[in-house]
Amino acid sequence: GFMNWENIWNTIVNYFKENVWNIIAFFAILFFGIVVIKIIMNIFKKVLRHTRMENIAQQFLAGIIRFILYLIWILLLLSKLGVEITGILTAFSAAVLAIGMALQNNISNLASGIVIVSSKMIKKGDYIKVNEIEGSVVNVSFLFTTLTTFDNKKVTIPNSSLVNNSVINFGANSKRRVDFTFSVAYESDCEVVKKVVLDVMRSNGNIHLDPAPFCRLKTLNTSSIDFFANCWCDSEDYWSVYYYVIETVYNEFKRNKISIPYSQLEIRERKDKVIMPYSNMNLPERIEKQREIVSEKLDLENIDLIEVLKKKRKQRKNSKKDT
Repeated sequence: GFMNWENIWNTIVNYFKENVWNIIAFFAILFFGIVVIKIIMNIFKKVLRHTRMENIAQQFLAGIIRFILYLIWILLLLSKLGVEITGILTAFSAAVLAIGMALQNNISNLASGIVIVSSKMIKKGDYIKVNEIEGSVVNVSFLFTTLTTFDNKKVTIPNSSLVNNSVINFGANSKRRVDFTFSVAYESDCEVVKKVVLDVMRSNGNIHLDPAPFCRLKTLNTSSIDFFANCWCDSEDYWSVYYYVIETVYNEFKRNKISIPYSQLEIRERKDKVIMPYSNMNLPERIEKQREIVSEKLDLENIDLIEVLKKKRKQRKNSKKDT
Protein backbone atom coordinates (compact mmCIF):
# COMPACT_ATOMS: atom_id res chain seq x y z
CA GLY A 1 0.00 0.00 0.00
CA PHE A 2 0.88 3.62 -0.34
CA MET A 3 2.58 5.43 2.55
CA ASN A 4 0.13 7.61 4.44
CA TRP A 5 2.06 10.92 4.40
CA GLU A 6 -0.59 12.70 6.48
CA ASN A 7 -0.20 10.19 9.34
CA ILE A 8 3.61 10.46 9.18
CA TRP A 9 3.39 14.28 9.22
CA ASN A 10 0.98 14.21 12.20
CA THR A 11 3.30 11.82 14.07
CA ILE A 12 6.26 14.19 13.53
CA VAL A 13 4.20 17.25 14.58
CA ASN A 14 2.91 15.44 17.70
CA TYR A 15 6.44 14.31 18.61
CA PHE A 16 7.70 17.92 18.49
CA LYS A 17 4.66 19.20 20.42
CA GLU A 18 5.08 16.61 23.18
CA ASN A 19 8.88 16.92 23.39
CA VAL A 20 9.33 20.65 22.79
CA TRP A 21 11.01 21.23 26.17
CA ASN A 22 13.27 18.21 25.73
CA ILE A 23 14.36 19.50 22.31
CA ILE A 24 15.04 23.00 23.71
CA ALA A 25 16.95 21.44 26.63
CA PHE A 26 18.96 19.28 24.19
CA PHE A 27 20.15 22.29 22.15
CA ALA A 28 20.77 24.33 25.32
CA ILE A 29 22.98 21.53 26.72
CA LEU A 30 24.65 21.11 23.31
CA PHE A 31 25.66 24.76 22.92
CA PHE A 32 26.03 25.96 26.50
CA GLY A 33 27.52 22.69 27.77
CA ILE A 34 30.83 23.26 25.96
CA VAL A 35 31.07 26.87 27.20
CA VAL A 36 30.26 25.82 30.80
CA ILE A 37 32.85 22.98 30.65
CA LYS A 38 35.53 25.39 29.39
CA ILE A 39 34.72 27.94 32.13
CA ILE A 40 34.74 25.19 34.83
CA MET A 41 38.14 24.00 33.49
CA ASN A 42 39.43 27.59 33.54
CA ILE A 43 38.43 27.99 37.22
CA PHE A 44 39.77 24.50 38.08
CA LYS A 45 43.15 25.28 36.47
CA LYS A 46 43.30 28.60 38.36
CA VAL A 47 42.66 26.78 41.67
CA LEU A 48 45.35 24.18 40.81
CA ARG A 49 47.90 26.94 40.10
CA HIS A 50 47.59 28.10 43.71
CA THR A 51 48.49 24.60 45.01
CA ARG A 52 52.03 23.30 45.38
CA MET A 53 51.37 20.58 42.81
CA GLU A 54 53.86 20.10 39.94
CA ASN A 55 52.82 21.60 36.57
CA ILE A 56 52.76 18.16 34.97
CA ALA A 57 50.51 16.78 37.74
CA GLN A 58 48.18 19.79 37.26
CA GLN A 59 47.90 19.09 33.51
CA PHE A 60 47.27 15.40 34.19
CA LEU A 61 44.51 16.10 36.71
CA ALA A 62 42.97 18.72 34.39
CA GLY A 63 42.88 16.09 31.61
CA ILE A 64 41.00 13.61 33.83
CA ILE A 65 38.46 16.26 34.97
CA ARG A 66 37.94 17.38 31.35
CA PHE A 67 37.22 13.75 30.31
CA ILE A 68 34.68 13.29 33.15
CA LEU A 69 32.90 16.59 32.32
CA TYR A 70 32.59 15.72 28.63
CA LEU A 71 31.31 12.23 29.53
CA ILE A 72 28.57 13.78 31.76
CA TRP A 73 27.75 16.23 28.92
CA ILE A 74 27.32 13.38 26.38
CA LEU A 75 25.16 11.35 28.83
CA LEU A 76 22.92 14.41 29.45
CA LEU A 77 22.49 14.91 25.70
CA LEU A 78 21.57 11.26 25.20
CA SER A 79 19.06 11.35 28.08
CA LYS A 80 17.36 14.36 26.48
CA LEU A 81 17.05 12.36 23.25
CA GLY A 82 15.12 9.75 25.25
CA VAL A 83 17.91 7.16 25.27
CA GLU A 84 17.91 4.89 28.36
CA ILE A 85 21.05 5.85 30.33
CA THR A 86 21.32 2.60 32.34
CA GLY A 87 21.51 0.63 29.11
CA ILE A 88 24.17 3.00 27.80
CA LEU A 89 26.24 2.68 30.98
CA THR A 90 26.08 -1.15 30.73
CA ALA A 91 27.10 -0.99 27.08
CA PHE A 92 29.78 1.59 27.96
CA SER A 93 31.33 -0.66 30.65
CA ALA A 94 31.34 -3.61 28.20
CA ALA A 95 32.93 -1.40 25.54
CA VAL A 96 35.55 -0.19 28.05
CA LEU A 97 36.43 -3.82 28.82
CA ALA A 98 36.73 -4.67 25.10
CA ILE A 99 38.73 -1.52 24.37
CA GLY A 100 40.92 -2.27 27.41
CA MET A 101 41.83 -5.65 25.93
CA ALA A 102 42.62 -4.05 22.56
CA LEU A 103 44.59 -1.13 23.98
CA GLN A 104 46.81 -2.91 26.50
CA ASN A 105 49.85 -0.87 25.46
CA ASN A 106 48.00 2.41 25.90
CA ILE A 107 46.69 1.31 29.32
CA SER A 108 50.31 0.47 30.23
CA ASN A 109 51.27 4.01 29.09
CA LEU A 110 48.43 5.50 31.14
CA ALA A 111 49.52 3.61 34.28
CA SER A 112 53.11 4.70 33.59
CA GLY A 113 51.92 8.32 33.24
CA ILE A 114 50.32 8.13 36.69
CA VAL A 115 53.59 6.66 38.10
CA ILE A 116 55.67 9.45 36.46
CA VAL A 117 53.44 12.20 37.85
CA SER A 118 52.95 10.75 41.35
CA SER A 119 56.65 9.88 41.83
CA LYS A 120 57.78 13.32 40.50
CA MET A 121 60.27 11.43 38.31
CA ILE A 122 60.50 14.33 35.85
CA LYS A 123 59.06 17.83 35.70
CA LYS A 124 58.46 20.35 32.93
CA GLY A 125 61.74 21.94 31.83
CA ASP A 126 63.99 19.05 32.95
CA TYR A 127 66.62 18.00 30.40
CA ILE A 128 66.45 14.18 30.12
CA LYS A 129 67.95 11.33 28.08
CA VAL A 130 66.11 8.05 27.30
CA ASN A 131 67.38 5.42 24.83
CA GLU A 132 69.74 7.86 23.03
CA ILE A 133 66.93 10.47 22.77
CA GLU A 134 67.53 13.64 24.76
CA GLY A 135 65.71 16.93 25.18
CA SER A 136 63.74 19.24 27.46
CA VAL A 137 60.43 17.98 28.84
CA VAL A 138 57.57 20.05 27.38
CA ASN A 139 54.59 18.01 28.51
CA VAL A 140 53.55 14.73 30.17
CA SER A 141 50.08 13.70 28.95
CA PHE A 142 47.96 10.60 29.66
CA LEU A 143 49.92 8.38 27.27
CA PHE A 144 52.99 10.25 26.05
CA THR A 145 55.80 12.52 27.19
CA THR A 146 56.83 15.24 24.74
CA LEU A 147 60.43 16.50 24.51
CA THR A 148 62.00 19.32 22.51
CA THR A 149 65.53 18.54 21.32
CA PHE A 150 68.40 21.04 21.06
CA ASP A 151 67.69 21.55 17.34
CA ASN A 152 63.97 22.18 18.08
CA LYS A 153 62.60 18.80 17.00
CA LYS A 154 59.48 17.58 18.82
CA VAL A 155 59.91 14.01 20.13
CA THR A 156 57.00 12.00 21.57
CA ILE A 157 57.94 9.09 23.87
CA PRO A 158 55.41 6.51 25.21
CA ASN A 159 55.22 6.82 29.02
CA SER A 160 55.94 3.08 29.43
CA SER A 161 59.39 3.66 27.82
CA LEU A 162 60.22 6.17 30.58
CA VAL A 163 59.15 3.79 33.36
CA ASN A 164 60.74 0.65 31.86
CA ASN A 165 64.09 2.21 30.87
CA SER A 166 66.87 4.11 32.57
CA VAL A 167 66.19 7.85 32.43
CA ILE A 168 69.08 10.29 32.83
CA ASN A 169 67.71 13.54 34.26
CA PHE A 170 70.34 16.25 33.77
CA GLY A 171 68.10 18.96 35.23
CA ALA A 172 67.09 17.22 38.47
CA ASN A 173 69.96 18.61 40.57
CA SER A 174 71.11 22.20 40.80
CA LYS A 175 74.82 21.38 40.12
CA ARG A 176 76.50 19.41 37.30
CA ARG A 177 80.04 18.15 36.73
CA VAL A 178 81.68 19.07 33.41
CA ASP A 179 84.23 16.47 32.21
CA PHE A 180 87.12 17.01 29.77
CA THR A 181 89.95 14.97 28.21
CA PHE A 182 92.95 16.93 26.90
CA SER A 183 95.53 15.10 24.74
CA VAL A 184 99.03 16.62 24.51
CA ALA A 185 102.42 15.59 23.07
CA TYR A 186 104.76 13.30 25.09
CA GLU A 187 107.38 16.07 25.44
CA SER A 188 104.92 18.28 27.38
CA ASP A 189 105.65 19.19 31.02
CA CYS A 190 102.99 17.43 33.11
CA GLU A 191 102.86 20.11 35.83
CA VAL A 192 102.57 22.97 33.31
CA VAL A 193 99.63 21.25 31.55
CA LYS A 194 97.81 20.75 34.89
CA LYS A 195 98.47 24.36 35.94
CA VAL A 196 97.19 25.77 32.61
CA VAL A 197 93.94 23.72 32.75
CA LEU A 198 93.26 24.54 36.43
CA ASP A 199 94.03 28.26 35.93
CA VAL A 200 91.52 28.39 33.04
CA MET A 201 88.83 26.74 35.18
CA ARG A 202 89.46 29.06 38.14
CA SER A 203 89.22 32.11 35.86
CA ASN A 204 85.48 31.60 35.15
CA GLY A 205 83.08 32.87 37.83
CA ASN A 206 80.41 30.33 36.80
CA ILE A 207 82.69 27.46 37.89
CA HIS A 208 82.51 26.45 41.56
CA LEU A 209 85.75 26.53 43.58
CA ASP A 210 84.20 24.00 45.98
CA PRO A 211 84.31 21.18 44.84
CA ALA A 212 87.65 22.32 43.45
CA PRO A 213 88.47 22.00 39.71
CA PHE A 214 90.46 18.80 39.03
CA CYS A 215 93.13 17.82 36.45
CA ARG A 216 95.45 14.75 36.41
CA LEU A 217 97.33 12.66 33.84
CA LYS A 218 95.10 9.66 33.04
CA THR A 219 96.31 7.69 29.98
CA LEU A 220 99.59 7.07 28.16
CA ASN A 221 98.37 6.70 24.55
CA THR A 222 100.27 5.73 21.40
CA SER A 223 100.52 9.30 20.05
CA SER A 224 99.67 11.39 23.12
CA ILE A 225 99.36 11.62 26.88
CA ASP A 226 95.76 12.25 28.00
CA PHE A 227 94.78 14.45 30.94
CA PHE A 228 91.39 14.03 32.59
CA ALA A 229 89.88 17.23 34.03
CA ASN A 230 86.56 18.22 35.55
CA CYS A 231 84.83 21.09 37.32
CA TRP A 232 81.41 21.82 38.83
CA CYS A 233 78.88 24.47 37.83
CA ASP A 234 75.16 25.29 38.13
CA SER A 235 73.08 23.10 35.76
CA GLU A 236 71.97 26.05 33.61
CA ASP A 237 75.63 27.10 33.02
CA TYR A 238 76.78 23.66 31.77
CA TRP A 239 77.26 24.47 28.07
CA SER A 240 78.65 27.98 28.52
CA VAL A 241 81.24 26.55 30.95
CA TYR A 242 82.03 23.60 28.64
CA TYR A 243 82.71 25.79 25.58
CA TYR A 244 84.59 28.42 27.62
CA VAL A 245 87.02 25.82 29.05
CA ILE A 246 87.59 24.03 25.70
CA GLU A 247 88.27 27.27 23.76
CA THR A 248 90.37 28.92 26.46
CA VAL A 249 92.50 25.81 27.19
CA TYR A 250 93.21 25.49 23.45
CA ASN A 251 94.42 29.10 23.37
CA GLU A 252 96.48 28.73 26.58
CA PHE A 253 98.15 25.54 25.26
CA LYS A 254 99.35 27.48 22.20
CA ARG A 255 100.49 30.39 24.38
CA ASN A 256 102.49 28.05 26.63
CA LYS A 257 103.97 26.10 23.67
CA ILE A 258 102.12 22.91 24.66
CA SER A 259 101.57 20.99 21.42
CA ILE A 260 98.60 18.78 20.55
CA PRO A 261 99.85 15.78 18.52
CA TYR A 262 98.45 14.81 15.13
CA SER A 263 97.93 11.32 13.74
CA GLN A 264 100.49 10.57 10.99
CA LEU A 265 99.28 10.32 7.38
CA GLU A 266 101.00 9.45 4.09
CA ILE A 267 100.59 12.41 1.70
CA ARG A 268 100.93 12.19 -2.11
CA GLU A 269 101.34 15.32 -4.24
CA ARG A 270 98.72 16.02 -6.88
CA LYS A 271 100.19 17.11 -10.25
CA ASP A 272 97.10 18.09 -12.30
CA LYS A 273 95.68 21.61 -12.24
CA VAL A 274 92.56 21.94 -10.06
CA ILE A 275 89.71 23.93 -11.62
CA MET A 276 86.98 25.10 -9.25
CA PRO A 277 83.82 26.23 -11.10
CA TYR A 278 81.79 29.03 -9.47
CA SER A 279 79.13 31.62 -10.26
CA ASN A 280 80.19 35.27 -10.37
CA MET A 281 76.72 36.61 -9.53
CA ASN A 282 76.23 38.75 -6.40
CA LEU A 283 74.07 37.48 -3.56
CA PRO A 284 70.35 38.14 -4.15
CA GLU A 285 68.69 40.96 -2.22
CA ARG A 286 66.74 39.75 0.79
CA ILE A 287 62.96 39.58 0.26
CA GLU A 288 61.15 39.15 3.56
CA LYS A 289 58.70 36.21 3.61
CA GLN A 290 55.08 37.32 4.02
CA ARG A 291 53.95 35.52 7.16
CA GLU A 292 50.31 35.20 8.12
CA ILE A 293 49.34 36.97 11.33
CA VAL A 294 47.68 34.31 13.47
CA SER A 295 44.45 35.70 14.88
CA GLU A 296 43.96 34.95 18.56
CA LYS A 297 40.90 32.79 19.23
CA LEU A 298 39.01 33.14 22.48
CA ASP A 299 40.19 30.10 24.47
CA LEU A 300 37.70 29.94 27.35
CA GLU A 301 39.67 27.17 29.06
CA ASN A 302 43.03 28.95 29.34
CA ILE A 303 42.36 32.71 29.29
CA ASP A 304 42.08 34.82 32.42
CA LEU A 305 38.31 35.52 32.50
CA ILE A 306 38.62 38.27 35.13
CA GLU A 307 41.17 40.15 32.97
CA VAL A 308 38.88 39.86 29.91
CA LEU A 309 35.91 41.27 31.86
CA LYS A 310 38.07 44.13 33.20
CA LYS A 311 39.20 44.99 29.64
CA LYS A 312 35.58 44.93 28.38
CA ARG A 313 34.53 47.27 31.21
CA LYS A 314 37.41 49.67 30.39
CA GLN A 315 36.46 49.63 26.68
CA ARG A 316 32.83 50.45 27.56
CA LYS A 317 33.92 53.34 29.83
CA ASN A 318 36.21 54.72 27.09
CA SER A 319 33.49 54.46 24.44
CA LYS A 320 31.05 56.32 26.77
CA LYS A 321 33.68 59.07 27.33
CA ASP A 322 34.15 59.41 23.54
CA THR A 323 30.39 59.82 22.99
